[in-house]
Amino acid sequence: MSDNKKEAEEVNWDEVKPQLLKLALELGPLVIFFVVNARTDIFVATAWFMGAMVISLSLSWLLLKRIAVMPLVTGVVVLVFGGLTLYLQDDTFIKMKPTIVNVMFGTVLLGGLVFGHSLLRHVFGEVYKLQEKGWSVLTLRWGVFFFVLALLNEVVWRNFSTDFWVSFKVWGIMPLTIIFSLLQMKLLSQYAPQEEAAE
Repeated sequence: MSDNKKEAEEVNWDEVKPQLLKLALELGPLVIFFVVNARTDIFVATAWFMGAMVISLSLSWLLLKRIAVMPLVTGVVVLVFGGLTLYLQDDTFIKMKPTIVNVMFGTVLLGGLVFGHSLLRHVFGEVYKLQEKGWSVLTLRWGVFFFVLALLNEVVWRNFSTDFWVSFKVWGIMPLTIIFSLLQMKLLSQYAPQEEAAE
């Protein structure tokens, strides 16, 4: 019995470690962005943010042997809009970046549903096993959530200071995303494949 328990714990750690590493690689650039902005200004912080994104994506490729679609798209947009921010010395571009990324993800997910495709299954199909309806509901929820994040970003950057926006981006958006993800756990069990649900 104890051997089985130890084996289960080892399997769990094998699954958890890559997820923790992935989370650290995604959070790292944001934390660097926040710290550098607090010590200097938004333009220096943007340059560091761009460099940290390149390093994060490179480490993801080296350590995890793959780069997930969402971090890759985010990284490309960071480099484009960060470059415009530095070149034009206008922080509007980096502030609009989250809005554009979230609208893109939301549009792709909800647009896929319109054509009968749950695109989240292509991203998380190896991690989660769900019935068809489960994938549709999960995709709908995430699609709407991305639009909510886009709206929040627009409200904050247009009505508050740059420092407040940076803080909200790091300490507001990330916790909201984690909480939203955790709230989907019930759905994952509710729409588990019939065989697994029976077990």
